[in-house]
Amino acid sequence: MKYIDQVYGEFEITDPIILELIESASIQRLKGIDQAGYRPLYRPLWVNPDIEISEHGCTRFAHSIGVYLLLRKYNAPIEEQIAGLIHDVSHLTFSHCIDYVLDAGSEKEQNHQDNIFEDFVLKTKIPQILKKYGFNIDYILDESNFPLKENELPDICADRIDYSLRDAVIFNELDNDSKKYILDNLTVENNKWIFKNFESAKKFAEVFLKMNTNYYACPISATMFRVIGDCLRYALQKEYISESDFCTTDELVIEKIKRFVDKDEELKLLFDRMNNKTKIINNPNDYDVSVFCKSRVVDPLFKDNGEVKRVSEFDSSWVGILKEESKPKQYFLKFDK
Repeated sequence: MKYIDQVYGEFEITDPIILELIESASIQRLKGIDQAGYRPLYRPLWVNPDIEISEHGCTRFAHSIGVYLLLRKYNAPIEEQIAGLIHDVSHLTFSHCIDYVLDAGSEKEQNHQDNIFEDFVLKTKIPQILKKYGFNIDYILDESNFPLKENELPDICADRIDYSLRDAVIFNELDNDSKKYILDNLTVENNKWIFKNFESAKKFAEVFLKMNTNYYACPISATMFRVIGDCLRYALQKEYISESDFCTTDELVIEKIKRFVDKDEELKLLFDRMNNKTKIINNPNDYDVSVFCKSRVVDPLFKDNGEVKRVSEFDSSWVGILKEESKPKQYFLKFDK
């Protein structure tokens, strides 16, 4: 199978278990889950129209394949490559918007998919596929076995490296030379991602900070999370949709909601907000609702004369950035009646 990735280029995928996992319904479903949340509205606001985006370029599918390819590129064990490939299968429709529908306690952390991951995977055919090829499902599901795939902030991991570089490319925040420079200076030692020098580590840290500030934790994202969360929650309460629908795709859920929009004035109001037909501003002095966004910042490791250090140890200004940007962002939304 030839696969052309927006970040890492062209790969030939031949490993039977990887091919079978990619073709499984669990991974294929991710083609219908937008990476940010709601493509019809927010992608056009962000994405440079001159950039060509592949059919699945802004989806959880592309990101999942990307994490696998990144781990493969840096020679992670096959078990970790598998774990990277399946790490997002528990994402429900509209990605992190679901944190604002089903799990109010996860708004600041946006971790609903993590909370349900193991139970979700066990209900799929993934365990059967792993068993077929001699892999232990319990080992694959134990994140502590795979520090390259996932670890705690402010460290970097394959997940964070991929989604930040991928979005930076899609949103035209990173040119090919800069992307190549970052990847060429990225290494793996003792199960840790380590840059070859301070300059490349700081470059990646700055790219990640820009993506967080301008996209992941910005007012547009906050608005998206709230208005989509409100609409989906209302549709769920009215039984226009069910929780099981969240295990399908964004498009299927929207189509179900559309059937009731002209029959329910409240739903129409919420659906209009969700589709940018209502003016919404961020105004802490006069607002209808407040909303939190998870904020992320990284402090990469790098080599300095053979010694491993962090960006914050070399650049004191990064200490303050780490402290400030690690806090959830709060926004105050006013809806135009």
